[in-house]
Amino acid sequence: MLMTHAPATSRAARRQHDREIVALAVPAFGALVAEPLFVMADSAIVGHLGTAQLAGLGVASALLTTAVSVFVFLAYATTAAVARRVGADDLQAAIRQGMDGIWLALLLGAAVIAVVLPTAPALVELFGASDTAAPYATTYLRISSLGIPAMLIVLAATGVLRGLQDTKTPLYVAIGGFVANAALNAVLVYGADLGIAGSAWGTVIAQCGMAAVYLAVVVRGARAHGASLRPDAAGIRASAQAGVPLLVRTLSLRAILMIATAVAARLGDADIAAHQIILSLWSLLAFALDAIAIAGQAIIGRYLGAGDAQGAREACRRMVQWGIAVGVILGLAVVVTRPAFLPLFSSDSAVKDAALPALLVVALSQPICGIVFVLDGVLMGAGDGPYLAWAMVLTLAVFTPVALLVPTLGGGLTALWGAMTLMMAVRMLTLWMRARSGRWIVTGATR
Repeated sequence: MLMTHAPATSRAARRQHDREIVALAVPAFGALVAEPLFVMADSAIVGHLGTAQLAGLGVASALLTTAVSVFVFLAYATTAAVARRVGADDLQAAIRQGMDGIWLALLLGAAVIAVVLPTAPALVELFGASDTAAPYATTYLRISSLGIPAMLIVLAATGVLRGLQDTKTPLYVAIGGFVANAALNAVLVYGADLGIAGSAWGTVIAQCGMAAVYLAVVVRGARAHGASLRPDAAGIRASAQAGVPLLVRTLSLRAILMIATAVAARLGDADIAAHQIILSLWSLLAFALDAIAIAGQAIIGRYLGAGDAQGAREACRRMVQWGIAVGVILGLAVVVTRPAFLPLFSSDSAVKDAALPALLVVALSQPICGIVFVLDGVLMGAGDGPYLAWAMVLTLAVFTPVALLVPTLGGGLTALWGAMTLMMAVRMLTLWMRARSGRWIVTGATR
C-alpha cells in the first residue's frame, strides 16, 4: 500500500520487523491500560464515601486528565529524538536529549501548579460541579495538582525509555504504581480517615514514586554513558520547540472529542449516555492501536538516526499491515460482543437502542483507525510534527461543520459516529499522502 517503488520486503526482514513490533508494542499496551486504572481505583474507593465525593472526584479527575494529556508531547517528542540518537549509535547524546525533556517536564509541572492552586475553585465551577460536589472536587484538585510535575516527568522519562527501545520498564513501573496507588488510597481514605483528601495524597505519593524510579533508571544510564544531568537552556528550548506542533495536534484532537460530546448532549439523555459508553470502548480499542504506534515511534526514529531510509520504509509498510490486521480483529470483536457489552453499562432500552447501530459504525471504522494510529506513530518517530499539526487542524475544520449538522439533519448517534469515522478517514488520507510522498524520511541523528 505504501511506497510501492520500494522493493518487496523479504520474509526474513518481515520476521525481524514482527519481532521488534511485538517486543515493543505488547509491553506498551500493558502500560497504556495500566494508566486509566489509577482513576478506576480512586473511583472504586471514593465511591463508598458517598455520591457527592464521587461526583467531586469525577470533576477533578477530568480536569487533571485534560491538563496532563495536553502535555503528552513530552513522551512523543522525546521518544523520536532519543530514538534517532540511538540509531546514530550515540547513547550519550540520546540520554542527554532525554534529560532536556525531563527538565522541560519539571518546569511545565511547576507552572501548572502555580496556575491550578489559586484557581481550583473557579475551574471546578467552570466544569459545572454542584454545590455539594464542588468542595470535594476542589480539595482533590488542589492536592493532586502537587503531583503534576511527577506525572509530566513520568511522561518524559517514558519517552526516553521508549526511544532507547525499552517498553518493558514503563510497564513494570505502571503496574507498581497502580498497586501502590490502590494500597495508599485504601489506607489513607479509610485507615487514616482522610476521606477524599486521602485519595488525592495516595495518588500524589504513587506518582512521585513512579517518577523517582524513572529518574533512577535515567540517571544510572546517564552515569554509565557520561551524559550530563544538568539543565541545558538550549536543549530545553529545543525540546519545547519540537513539542509545539504536537501540542497543536493534541489540542485539535481534544477539540474534536469535546465537540462530539457536546453534539451528543444535544441529542438527548439516552444518546449522551450511549455516546459515553461508546467513547469509553473506542478509547480502549485505541490503546491496542496506540501500542503499535508507540513501537513505530521508536523503530522509525532508530532507523532514520542510523541513516537507513530503506529500513524505515519497510518498517512503515509492515506496521501498516499490522495496523490493518489488528483493526479488523478489533472490529470483529466489537460486532460479536456488542449484545453482551452494552448490558454491562446500562439496562435502559433507549440507551441500548441508540448504541447498537453506532457500535456497528465503530466496528467498521477500526481498520481505518489502525492505519491512522500507525502512520501517526511513524510520522512522530520521524519528527514530522509540523505536518501532523496542520493535518489535524484540517481534520478539525472538516469534522466540525459535519458534526454540528447532525442534530439538524437527523440520524442521531449513528450519524454522529459516522462523522467520527469521516474524521478518521480524513486523518488517514492526510497521513497516507505524507507517507506516500517520502518527505518524512529525513535521516541523521537530528532532523
